[in-house]
Amino acid sequence: MTVFESAASDKAAVAGRGCPLHYRYAPAALAGPAALTTDTLYVVGGLYGNPQALDALLRLAARETHTPAIVFNGDFNWFDIDSAGFLQINQAVLRHTALRGNVETELAGDDSEAGCGCAYPDHVGDAEVEYSNRILKQLRTTARAFPGLRQRLAGLSMHLTADVGGVRIGIVHGDAESLAGWGFAHDALAEPGNTAKFARWFAAAQVRVFACSHTCLPALREFALAGGKGLVINNGAAGMPNFSGTRFGVITRVGLGPAPAGSVLYGSRIDGVHVDALRLEYGHDAWVRQFLANWPEGSPAHSSYFRRIMSGPTFSPERTFGTAISDTIEQERRIG
Repeated sequence: MTVFESAASDKAAVAGRGCPLHYRYAPAALAGPAALTTDTLYVVGGLYGNPQALDALLRLAARETHTPAIVFNGDFNWFDIDSAGFLQINQAVLRHTALRGNVETELAGDDSEAGCGCAYPDHVGDAEVEYSNRILKQLRTTARAFPGLRQRLAGLSMHLTADVGGVRIGIVHGDAESLAGWGFAHDALAEPGNTAKFARWFAAAQVRVFACSHTCLPALREFALAGGKGLVINNGAAGMPNFSGTRFGVITRVGLGPAPAGSVLYGSRIDGVHVDALRLEYGHDAWVRQFLANWPEGSPAHSSYFRRIMSGPTFSPERTFGTAISDTIEQERRIG
């Protein structure tokens, strides 16, 4: 019996495309009492081993009226293959609340069958999948020098439920059913045929907001639920640009009060609670120097990511909202 879920595509059996069964959970796993109650919540997905983005995050948090609870929801490792950088990122992140993404899950073990664990869909090219598998292999070599950290990564949860002002937030890495799920990708969220599934996920999880990352591009969608409005917010990546021609990361903030001035890219409110995407202005030049020291031209990470690091992906802020967004959010959004 395979350890991967069945899929219509034959590509699902390829390392980096299949989704291991141990990545799976039911949406109802989020329905219990909130593990975290706070006035201000930061959800930070896809730090990708960028220490400049980590510094920028802490500076932004220091500007808040109320100290935010910071939840790193996976893939805080990726480009940090130097031992000093790996140690720095993991020690800093693990001082806060952290969930494991597919990267941390695969770093904690030695089974190569899942590759990078990204569960890439068919529209992602084979070359990109292979680059990611090679990155993970090199990063795992670095991680083996830190058995204690690997053990801590293995013990991290795949999901967490938080409460801000009575609004329950389900924090995941992928989607409501899988650590590496693509159900909260911007295109999947805008597909009308998925609306009934999302309604079931909200109901089973008993949350009003899902906060996620994994798919590496941001999204914000509003849904009409039986109990009121529901939101899905995907921060894309904290450690890389998310829009064409930009050089800043994005994080998610949920708070009783407004975010620090000038930090909001777009957002909405749910029962009076602010749900916003914040820009994370990190030191680009310092980050590029560190990236190139680890991943020079010709390396898998350089081939796959350097163009995005320098110029952003081919993705506009308008595509963050798609066709499913309501007129209310369209009027409230603030693109910086």
